[in-house]
Amino acid sequence: VQLQASGGGLVQAGGSLTLSCAASERTFSTYTVGWFRQAPGKEREFVATISSSGGTTYGAASTKGRFTISRDNDKNTMYLQMNSLKPEDTAVYYCAADRRPSPRATCTLVACYDSWGQGTQVTVSS
Repeated sequence: VQLQASGGGLVQAGGSLTLSCAASERTFSTYTVGWFRQAPGKEREFVATISSSGGTTYGAASTKGRFTISRDNDKNTMYLQMNSLKPEDTAVYYCAADRRPSPRATCTLVACYDSWGQGTQVTVSS
């Protein structure tokens, strides 16, 4: 499945952004999907994940209470609502699909996700 992330940009600290991830196939609805981010000089890190039905979500501790992951399977799209942004949230944000056979345990590792979008830059100024 091809994934296309969008919605990044430049925002001041305390501001909000909503990222979108559009999938090319209807099989999107059968996959767990997630968001990762990578800051310059750092490893790619987990941000949030959502189950195929949308019924289960899990987020990184660093974003809890500020970021919300959601999906609309009718639109083959996943979202990341980011509020109260901080300069340390600056990174390239990637969406990815976990296509391991069901049932899948929640996974926060890059290795669990085998289909990746191209990334969208989020820059938070202080």
